Order: sequence, then structure tokens, then C-alpha cells
Amino acid sequence: MTTMKDVAKLAGVSTSTVSHVINKTHFVSDPVIMRVQSAIEDLRYTPSALARGLKINKTKTLGMLITTSTNPFFAEVIKGVERRCYEQNYNLILCHTEGSLERMQHNVDMLMQKRVDGLLLMCAEVDGRHIDLLQHHKPVPSIVMDWGPADPSLDQIQDHSFLGGSMATKYLIDCGHTKIGCITGPLEKNTAHLRLQGFKQAMIEAHIAVNKEWIIEDEFEAEGGFQAFNKLFEKGPLPSALFIGNDMMAMGVINAAHKQGISIPEDLSIIGYDGIKMAKFFTPSLTTIHQPKFRLGAKAVDTLLEKINKQRAESIVIKLAPSLIIRDSVKNLNKSI
Repeated sequence: MTTMKDVAKLAGVSTSTVSHVINKTHFVSDPVIMRVQSAIEDLRYTPSALARGLKINKTKTLGMLITTSTNPFFAEVIKGVERRCYEQNYNLILCHTEGSLERMQHNVDMLMQKRVDGLLLMCAEVDGRHIDLLQHHKPVPSIVMDWGPADPSLDQIQDHSFLGGSMATKYLIDCGHTKIGCITGPLEKNTAHLRLQGFKQAMIEAHIAVNKEWIIEDEFEAEGGFQAFNKLFEKGPLPSALFIGNDMMAMGVINAAHKQGISIPEDLSIIGYDGIKMAKFFTPSLTTIHQPKFRLGAKAVDTLLEKINKQRAESIVIKLAPSLIIRDSVKNLNKSI
């Protein structure tokens, strides 16, 4: 393996001169630069990114902790993170936590040993809980992305879940529905809690009573939606419309409703949340609240790099506005009159 000493020997200069040419840290005359560059090309020398990073105290590497999930939402966020890292000439080390606090801490320890410049945290298992992930390490700039530990010292970038829940419910109301239920994700998770609060607020503002029997809690997965709908079905008469906590749960609801002979949207209207790409291809195509997942990932990287480069001490909270995507899963009762 070619080393810097080999380059220096071939170019007839010192190793420190080779280092100055590579890192542009000191004036070197043009003839010497040409000799060094020629030696690098002849020997096919590749500078060690790790060694260079240790010297300038930056590795140009970010670490990301994310919960493993079948939900494409996470994949779309990661795409935004990875693209922005590439554009900013940063490396990304992606670690799945598998829902385990022990594995999450193991990953943090590994990332800190690799001297990452910053951390992106999207860990559903610690959503809303105060956990000091860096208790054994010197703190590094970190940002919580929608799901993560409740730590006011960390930057946060979030979907505006309360607003999104309210928007979804208001759309159902605008379509003439008054018998409206909600299938929500686990309420210990901040996003699920806020979406449910947005649902309730919209109902209150429209002077429509909230039927607690029509609020069902389950996991943020297709299986959760399937199970939640069956629980609702067993209770008795269904509402005319449901706000569902995310699109994957909505997929489970569509499947469970079909098995019970219930037609969507003729018998039951549903609106989802997240705006994952596959929701367009559900049957029927899903009306949903879209959150800008790619932009969330890219903005998280931009915010983290801004904190790293400017050494900003104070923390900030950024909320990205959701939007409504109207498709075929909600029946407009006003047009039926």
C-alpha cells in the first residue's frame, strides 16, 4: 500500500510538503506542487480520509440512527438525507436500532468511536422520552428528526402533526361527514398524540361530538391498522369516515374492511397521513396528508451542518407544513344530497 512517505521520496520532498500540497495548508511553489501531483498519479496514492479528518478534527462523516420499519416513510426521509450528504461531500453511516435501546446505545458508541461530526436521530423507540445518548461521550452536534429523544438541547425538525391532524379532519367535515372516528398510532409517540389532538380540535371547532368508542389505538404499521379496524368493527355501528394516523395503517384498514365486505369510500371514507408514494396505488387510491419527507431529510442535514460549521450553541425547532392530497378514498356526502 502506497504511503505519503513513498510519494515524498519519489517527488524528492518531505512528507510535510506532500501534506501541505494535499490539504492546501501552506504555500508551496508551483514546480514542487507539480512534482508532488505527478508522484501521486504515478503511485496511484489515495490520501487517508481518516488521517486527514483527525488532523483537521473533522471526518466529513455524519451518523444516523433510525428505527427499522416496513414503512416506506423512513426510506423516503433517508433518501433526502443521503442526497444532501452527497451534495455537501459528506459520508453517511446509517444504523438501524431495531427497536432496541441496547442496540441504539451500541450504535451511538460505534459512531462516536468513528469520530462522526454530527448525529441525525430518528428513533421511534425513544420518541418523547428524555434519554442521554451521549452520556459517555463528548457531545457532538445532533438533530432530532420527527421521532427521537425529548432533549431541548438538541435541534429538532418536525412534521407539523397537530396541523396535519386538523387538516385531515376538516376535510372529512367539509365533505359532509359528522360521524368521524380516528385510528391512531401509539399515543406515547409524540406524532400520534399531536395528530389525535388535531383531530379533536377540528371536531370541537365544528361543534361535532367526539365519540371515544370510535378512537382506536394500535401500532404505526399495516398490521396495526388491520387490527384496529377489526376492533372498531366488533364494537358495533361504524362511523361514516375515519382519520387514520399514517398511510401504512390505512393500508391495513382497507384490507380489513374488504374482508368484512365494506366498500371504501361508498360505505366508509378514510384519509391517511404521510403521503408515501405507494398510497397513490392503493385501491382505492388514498386521500392523505402529505408531509415533505425528502425535504425533511435534506433540511435536517442542512441544519446539522450549519450548527457544525458555525458552532451554534442555541437549539432550534423547525416545523414543516403538511399539505392535503385528494384522491379517491373519501366520499363527498354533499354531492349525494
